[in-house]
Amino acid sequence: MTDETEADITGTTPRRRPKPGIETIGGRKLKPSTLMMGHGFDPVLSEGALKPPIFATSTFVFPDAASGKRHFEGVTGKRPGGSEGLVYSRFNGPNQEILEDRLGVWEEAEDALAFSSGMSAIATLFLALVKPGDTIVHSGPLYAATETMIARILGKFDVQWLDFPAGASRPEIEAVLERAKATGNVPLIYLESPANPTNVLVDIEAVAAARDAVFADAEEKPPIAIDNTFLGPLWQQPLRHGADIVVYSLTKYVGGHSDLVAGGVLGTKALINTIRAMRNTIGTICDPNTAWMLLRSLETLELRMSRAGENAARVCEFLKDHAKVERVGYLGFLKDDAQADIYRRHCSGAGSTFSLYLKGGEREAFAFLDALTIAKLAVSLGGTETLASAPAAMTHLSVPDARKAALGITDNLVRISIGVEDADDLIADFDQALGAI
Repeated sequence: MTDETEADITGTTPRRRPKPGIETIGGRKLKPSTLMMGHGFDPVLSEGALKPPIFATSTFVFPDAASGKRHFEGVTGKRPGGSEGLVYSRFNGPNQEILEDRLGVWEEAEDALAFSSGMSAIATLFLALVKPGDTIVHSGPLYAATETMIARILGKFDVQWLDFPAGASRPEIEAVLERAKATGNVPLIYLESPANPTNVLVDIEAVAAARDAVFADAEEKPPIAIDNTFLGPLWQQPLRHGADIVVYSLTKYVGGHSDLVAGGVLGTKALINTIRAMRNTIGTICDPNTAWMLLRSLETLELRMSRAGENAARVCEFLKDHAKVERVGYLGFLKDDAQADIYRRHCSGAGSTFSLYLKGGEREAFAFLDALTIAKLAVSLGGTETLASAPAAMTHLSVPDARKAALGITDNLVRISIGVEDADDLIADFDQALGAI
């Protein structure tokens, strides 16, 4: 397309019109890794800057009063789809909108939203879709703060919940959904796959089939939301398998450098509009600087995740036959069971985060963690550095002991997230740490 110019309001100085985004070349659809370099941003709108500037402003000037009214119609929900322009930084901003455009690319989502943290994304999702008296159905285990949000926070407002194990079959899922339906309204089916921290997969297709069967006579079927932080967006794309909403802690692989906290929600326009209205009200959008950092990180997402995945495969191969290791919960080792079937249908890679079960208990787990040198003893995952933690004593400490036992969150479980270091160096570090037990 050729460049065009038009006169500004004085009629004297020409200015360039913004170019439409390019998503295909010669009939070839561009890959997400290519689109991350410029999708959603036109340098014409930012003085020719190659990269988006950080828009550090709390509010935006309307070109005229009619535009202000039109924008607020979108912000307040009087007109669906959100604002047609920039209004106020609690609602939207250039950095956040570019980020949201790029987040949606990976999974071909209709729309996406950015949040100040993974938990603010999850909390906003629940608040937007759930009301008192409802029953949420979810897989288990979930991230401990998510379980707390459902059971303790929403529980204060008479919201109930029923769950099924992450590896449940379709008949088992249907049975739980039937029980939930009998209690009243089911506003949401919430999944986490792989489950944190056990690495057990949820059969998204089975959940969708069970939902469609149980709620075949309902005017509206409950949407399926899934936390895809452990594998996505490179290794699993749940929207292709029946999910309606995908949730991310962007802190993890998308941010990928352990230097920011953010969250994301992707899905259908109708559902995203509902969630956006809640975000506009309670102000859980991420800030411009964080959005800018995420844009930078998205450019190397595929490279970082690929390297980490390759490293994890080598490290797990070393760990699985070690005399002090009980077993390794790594998706790449799945072979002939139901979990392997889910993996083949849903996943394009085994990821770089896995569960390591040591022989012994908390004493052995702590000894191993304390002896690590390259790997850092810290919670979180998906960063450039390798991290290790003890979920039962740390991230899932608040989960009742009986529930931890039922979900397989044992004292000898160590969660490991492999980074982009040299694989042989990591193996040497794990070898010496195991020797310290």
